[in-house]
Amino acid sequence: MQQNTVQQSQNRTAKSLPKAIAWIVFSAFSFAVMGMLAHLAGDIPFMQKAFFRNIIALFIALSILFKDRKPLVIPKGSMKYLWIRSIAGSLGIFGNFYAVDRIPIADAAILNKMSPFFAVVFSLILLKEKIKPLPLLCVIGAFIGSMFVVKPSIHLMDSFPAIFAFAGGMGAGLAYSCVRKLSGMKFNGTFIIVFFSAFTTVVTIPFIIINFTPMTWTQVLILIGTGVAAAGGQFGITNAYYNAPASEVSVYDYSQIIFSAALGFMVFGQIPDLWSFIGYGIIILMAVISFVYNNKKHREIIQPAVNEAVK
Repeated sequence: MQQNTVQQSQNRTAKSLPKAIAWIVFSAFSFAVMGMLAHLAGDIPFMQKAFFRNIIALFIALSILFKDRKPLVIPKGSMKYLWIRSIAGSLGIFGNFYAVDRIPIADAAILNKMSPFFAVVFSLILLKEKIKPLPLLCVIGAFIGSMFVVKPSIHLMDSFPAIFAFAGGMGAGLAYSCVRKLSGMKFNGTFIIVFFSAFTTVVTIPFIIINFTPMTWTQVLILIGTGVAAAGGQFGITNAYYNAPASEVSVYDYSQIIFSAALGFMVFGQIPDLWSFIGYGIIILMAVISFVYNNKKHREIIQPAVNEAVK
């Protein structure tokens, strides 16, 4: 019986893996389109752009929440993680939206993709998870790679957009760690999105009131498209991780860098410099090493279970 259960689980994963890969590539493309549209919207404050991105996500998440009609249960001690997730996630969005207007969108995308490495670090703090030597080296290697993209300068303002994007990746990493903590507490995933989207929307409102920039109808439509693309990215990544373990599909999320670089070149004529390409290579290499390592660890856990079930 146990053997059949383990084998069925493996078979389901094997069958759904192509679907999961397709979903995560779709997600990566959607987020790349989001960054391109945010830049295409023109000279509008990044907080105003973030408002449109989040209010659309809020309405979509609310519609799903009301459709499910599941009773909302808030586990004891979970609210602090929900607040941290919302604050850190907002930093991630603001960092990314600020950066896409000021540096090549591929640079902004790769710095945002530092989030999985920061998630490892914050998981150590929040979840008390131990970091093995190889994942730790990958975190350090990714940090070194990010410096090739950031290109720290004595003229701080020259590096500030990249630093802001890097901080956004850090915030996203902390947010992912909190989501993992909340999922372990059986917190409603849709409500996490609703709370986060509502929080970020409310935070942006004072900035919009103080510094609202009139928009053309074209810009409004572009920003609506930004929100739709962001929702598509969230929907894609959720379905990807539903169909397969993160250890088997997460590396494909880095296809966003390819999409962002291609869109940046085709739409804006952006060509990242040599140092950025070196940084891309280092960060993606660290992601591939982590991917291979996690897959190996996954097999080491599953295979003994199969062997034990066969006995």
